[in-house]
Amino acid sequence: MGFAGEHLTTLVDEGLGNCSYLVDLGDGRALAVDASRDVRALRETAAKRGLTVAYAADTHLHADFLSGAVQLARDDGAAVLASAVGHRDFPHTRLWDGDEVDLGGLTLRALATPGHTDEHLSYLLLDGDRELGVFTGGSLIVGSAARTDLLGPDRAEELARYQYRSLRRLAMLPGDTAVWPTHGAGSFCSAPAGELRTSTIAAQKAANRLLGTPDEETFVRLLLDSLGSYPAYFGRLAEENRRGPALLTDDPGLAPLGVAPVRHLLAQGARLVDVRPITEFAAGHIPGAVSIALRPAFATWLGWLLPPQVPLVFVLGPGQDGSEVAWQAAKISYSWLVGQLTGGMDAWLADGGPVQTLPLLTPDEIGDRPVIDVRQESEYAAGHIPGAVHAELGTLALPSGTVADGAVVTCGHGERATTAASLLISAGARDLAVLASGPDEWAAATGRPLETGQ
Repeated sequence: MGFAGEHLTTLVDEGLGNCSYLVDLGDGRALAVDASRDVRALRETAAKRGLTVAYAADTHLHADFLSGAVQLARDDGAAVLASAVGHRDFPHTRLWDGDEVDLGGLTLRALATPGHTDEHLSYLLLDGDRELGVFTGGSLIVGSAARTDLLGPDRAEELARYQYRSLRRLAMLPGDTAVWPTHGAGSFCSAPAGELRTSTIAAQKAANRLLGTPDEETFVRLLLDSLGSYPAYFGRLAEENRRGPALLTDDPGLAPLGVAPVRHLLAQGARLVDVRPITEFAAGHIPGAVSIALRPAFATWLGWLLPPQVPLVFVLGPGQDGSEVAWQAAKISYSWLVGQLTGGMDAWLADGGPVQTLPLLTPDEIGDRPVIDVRQESEYAAGHIPGAVHAELGTLALPSGTVADGAVVTCGHGERATTAASLLISAGARDLAVLASGPDEWAAATGRPLETGQ
């Protein structure tokens, strides 16, 4: 079965595109690497295996989620391992390049691998002098390397050059050394798509185009050219992780709110977030509500589109769990969750509250209506409905002179388009509709080719 299959569990956050790891050290203790503040899956895995987390290692100051290391230190007595260069404000074992930690039979060696961040460490796991695997965080990832522009565009090239040297340092490890990255497909910290989350040094030397570049200049150009936009909340979480995220004393949840308190909160400036599936939102929603369907990517779009300093009220549908909303919000440091509308839309309707609808169209219903495509730039360039105006959901900045009235909003499956439509309607756009599928389905239904490029 091998070490990973027997002793290492990969915990995937599909929404953020990240992995954390739990290593069974063989004596009832465990090592957690890059644990999220949402520790539910980690705790469930540890409990099943009868493990207590003795060490919590962070590869870097994460920008896309709050670290769970401080929580594990409080709850499990875990020793926090992190880079000395990170200057964290909470108790931790400060590691420099080459430092080793005796895990009781196994050894963890810190390797300075700056690039994604200044203080980035990779952790080489050793059994004696045999390299079992390396936790590479946001350095070497499957098929690429993590982005280098999170500290600002003025430092992106400098950090890309550090990333070049870090990847080549890791590539010198034996070929059968396992590669256990944190960032992967679906993460806005990385560029590649694909299903593989882990790899080996040999496989990456053979297939990772950044490791195959002939020189540093080519590497830097390829890496920087691959970078797209990223969520607004990335700009503040690294500092919060440096200070130490606030401890959670209980599992987060949403308080129940009646219709009258919800009306009052909205009048005082609270934002209303409707997390129901888009078909339910389209059939009838509270005017002014932002549609962010509860799905793995919920936290990303909550953090990208709504400011953390505004109180949030939620509308849930039958069977949806308020604690899931709260956990996803907590991992990106959204804490001003006032509560959820008790009884949902049924209660709102029974109280005589106003309702808006939003047409969901099939491809053959679009006709000659203008189309607004809110996907990422790379998605739009790969293929879009001919004539579609591009406006990424993250900024929703329409090109000069574009009028949204009467447009059909599209994305890949309808969720992002519904979010965009809800925001545009709140800003005054009229007669909007949403394509309930995506450009590929449009092309199949109409028999017409998609346009490519910008």
